[in-house]
Amino acid sequence: SKQLLRSGTAVGALIREAEFAQSRPDFINKMSVALKEANETLYWLSLLKDTDYISPEAYDMLSAGCKELISMLVASIKTSKSRK
Repeated sequence: SKQLLRSGTAVGALIREAEFAQSRPDFINKMSVALKEANETLYWLSLLKDTDYISPEAYDMLSAGCKELISMLVASIKTSKSRK
């Protein structure tokens, strides 16, 4: 659960950092790291569900939000990479 807290809170911190990125590559890098942390958060959620630390209902709710965040991060990164 501590790893979940670490990776989950890192996502928000990295997105906040990206708001004031020094350049487009810096923005993309910060958002990419946030994406990795979001993916890790999804992993920890799965592990907690599989070990009955959280209920399947809690997992469904939390993982849905995490997957939505991952989709938004992917879209932001793709958009940033395609702009010239």
